[in-house]
Amino acid sequence: MRTLKGTDFNDRAKNSIEAKKALLARFQSRPTEDDPEVAARREERRRIVEAREVREAERRRLKEEERARQEAERLRLIAEEEARQAELARQALAEIEAKKNLLLEQKLERDRRYAARKARASGKR
Repeated sequence: MRTLKGTDFNDRAKNSIEAKKALLARFQSRPTEDDPEVAARREERRRIVEAREVREAERRRLKEEERARQEAERLRLIAEEEARQAELARQALAEIEAKKNLLLEQKLERDRRYAARKARASGKR
C-alpha cells in the first residue's frame, strides 16, 4: 500500500524522533526558578495580586459605607415618620379636646338659658 505524500515508515519515524527532540529542547531551554526573568514575572504577578486585593478591599469598604449610609437614611426617615405621626395624634387629641370643651360650653349655655327661662316662668306665676 502506498502512503500519502510519498512518505514511508522511515520518514515518519525520523519526523517523530525530530519532533520529540524539539520538544525536549524546548523543555530544557525553559528558564530555571532563579532566573531573573522568572523572578521578575513572579514579582509582577505578586504586585498584580496585591493591587487586586487592595482594590477589592476598597470596594468592600465603599459598599459597607454605602450600606451604613442607606441604613442611617432609613432610620432618619422612620424617625421623621414617627414624629409626623406623633404630631398628627397630638393635633387629633387637641381637636377632640376642643370639641369636647365646645360641647361642654354649649351645654352650660343651654342649661343657663333653661335656668333663666325657669326663673322667669316661676316669677310670672
